[in-house]
Amino acid sequence: MGIEINKKLLPMKAHYFLYNAGTAPVVPFMPTLVRQLGFSTVIVGTIYTVLPIVGMLVKPLFGIIADRFQRQKLLFLLFQILTALPFFLIMFIPAIPQESTVSFHCHEGASDLRYCPPNGTTLDSCLTDRIVDENSSNVTIHCRMDCHTEPWMWDTICDYWKIEKYCDKSNIPSDGHLRLTGLVPANRIELLNDCLFFVLKGAEMNGNHVPLYCPANTTGDFRTSCQVNCDNALINEAITHSKIDDDEAKGLYQFWLLFLFLILSWAGMAVVVSVGDAICFEMLGDRPHLYGNQRLWGSIGWGTFSLLAGFLVDQFSNGKASKDYTVVFYMTVVIIAVDILVSSKLKHTQSRLSTNIVRDVGQIFVSFRVVVYFLWCVAVGLGTALIWNFLFWHLEDLASAQQGCDHAAWIKTLEGIVMSIQCFGGELPFFFLSGWILKKIGHINAMSVVLLGFGVRFLLYSLLVDPWWVIPIEFLNGITFGLFYATMASYASIVAPPGTEATMQGLVGAVFEGVGVSCGSLLAGHLFFNVGGSQTFRYFGIAALILCAVHATVQFLLDRFGTKDTRLGYVSPDDAMNQMQDDQPIVYGGK
Repeated sequence: MGIEINKKLLPMKAHYFLYNAGTAPVVPFMPTLVRQLGFSTVIVGTIYTVLPIVGMLVKPLFGIIADRFQRQKLLFLLFQILTALPFFLIMFIPAIPQESTVSFHCHEGASDLRYCPPNGTTLDSCLTDRIVDENSSNVTIHCRMDCHTEPWMWDTICDYWKIEKYCDKSNIPSDGHLRLTGLVPANRIELLNDCLFFVLKGAEMNGNHVPLYCPANTTGDFRTSCQVNCDNALINEAITHSKIDDDEAKGLYQFWLLFLFLILSWAGMAVVVSVGDAICFEMLGDRPHLYGNQRLWGSIGWGTFSLLAGFLVDQFSNGKASKDYTVVFYMTVVIIAVDILVSSKLKHTQSRLSTNIVRDVGQIFVSFRVVVYFLWCVAVGLGTALIWNFLFWHLEDLASAQQGCDHAAWIKTLEGIVMSIQCFGGELPFFFLSGWILKKIGHINAMSVVLLGFGVRFLLYSLLVDPWWVIPIEFLNGITFGLFYATMASYASIVAPPGTEATMQGLVGAVFEGVGVSCGSLLAGHLFFNVGGSQTFRYFGIAALILCAVHATVQFLLDRFGTKDTRLGYVSPDDAMNQMQDDQPIVYGGK
């Protein structure tokens, strides 16, 4: 028997693949890119608290617009552009002012550079250990120095450094800055009292070797501050810090450009996802259980291109002090441009119209089952936030505790494997099987299974000691995201009154992300800070199992003692699935 291919749905599958392939190169790396621009983790956390709220607002708003004016496809294409263009423009935002200020002390013995972290902060112990350990050879590190001077210091430069040019006061630079290249023996770098010391064996100035000899005298100690840039990326990373605190950073144009572009792109992604799902379900017609077969192509795109993007970033960053993300921005804009072209070929006509969308959507909340469904979306959002934002943090803490600083060589490889298994070992098979699973056990039981999966997954995380044992746990992502997302989207499609499909998808996505994920990020962040990663996952795991039991009990009581309300204009998803299995038309409102 030959394989039947529904050619009408091929552009939809291609969209899911291309759109996820286009966002995968940039979305996972955005927090680290923002940090590389010079913004602190506090700023990053603030931004990523606001972005889910943006999604919560725009999803139902533009869902209503799409349904009311029957412009689903037009909005779908426009917001794809809105996703790609702001992401691409982020590439051109310059970093905020940075400085690498060290103290330079010239004296009779060996002169030195000293870096002590400002504002009560501490040095990264793993980074300083690598600097000390890796620079134990006889290699000489060159550090370009731009130092403030006092007028009397030029006498020392003239008399003892033998730079006779500066014996003539007219040759002293107008800004009074001393510029030279310090020579640092790699095996003379030390960590003392949380400060990095670099012993200088001399310097180069105007092509001449300078001994850096400064005898004690009555004029003063030859000690000043210098801006330094070395030909060693680890040293530059250790001594570079922002000149501006968090409050001042929020007043910079770089911050507001970044924030604006991220808000626009996040709004674009939110609308494309919700309206795209509505289009997909309308094209599927009376076969919403096949949604997972379309959406699984998104997992393939994300899993493939997130790994490819990480590899390319590392390759293009070889020999550079910081990561070069240029390639991911070009990947995003090119791939989404192809997606726009493919999506324009969708054979989609919005045929159903609601005369009063707000009333039609509002009436479904008369059903207690639908209220329970939305609360379930919030609960899953809480758990999803913990995984999205803090799983890698937990793994890095475990790796550091187990192997100290040695984990830096392989931790990103492990995180890449985790993302790959989440997509290919978890989401992909469950998206493919979701239709069969939903027809077998129904949406209600699937919701309970998802909560059970979260409970088991979180408790296993809490028991981890060796971070590599996270790999088998990640197969549960098929239940906690693959099965969850298929259940959430198809349930929303089935309970949506005719003509409100995009509105309903937007509303459900807003509740999941804007309420669940946003609140989950805040709650998990506080717990991580106060009790640590293992205990946080344990608390969330226990809560998920309790919610699973409560959900199953409530649904059992509704099945046993509840009554169907035909005023709502829809049948329950489980009844609808049974009708589809029997090839019966779905009957709305019992009519």
